[in-house]
Amino acid sequence: MISFNYENDFEIDNEEKLHTWIERVLVSEGFKLGEINYIFCNDDYLHSLNVEFLDHDTLTDVISFDYTIGKIIQGDIYISTERVADNAIDFKTTLKDELHRVMVHGVLHYCGYKDKSESEEKDMRNLENHYLELLKDI
Repeated sequence: MISFNYENDFEIDNEEKLHTWIERVLVSEGFKLGEINYIFCNDDYLHSLNVEFLDHDTLTDVISFDYTIGKIIQGDIYISTERVADNAIDFKTTLKDELHRVMVHGVLHYCGYKDKSESEEKDMRNLENHYLELLKDI
């Protein structure tokens, strides 16, 4: 099950489609959907989590807390819609496309992908692009 939660005025209009997409991503990666909670919030909300739980005093677009057990994916994915909107401008894309990228990014971390090194970051970006194409077919 995927839940969409809102700590700000932001709201997604296609939750069912995104649920189907994320579940297909997980199946493609050899995992099963347990429970994923997406929490959409503002910069201040996410910054406080970043400081409290990760000891990072910086703004970020996404933080994911992974509760996966074996092949059953579970976790909480916090997304700053303010940061996503700013990144969309910086990367010359739409808010919707950048939001989808961040959403799948968090899930790919649950599947074991990292993005700390340059090569890991490149691999992660390629996977994001691959799965963003899959979303177009849903």
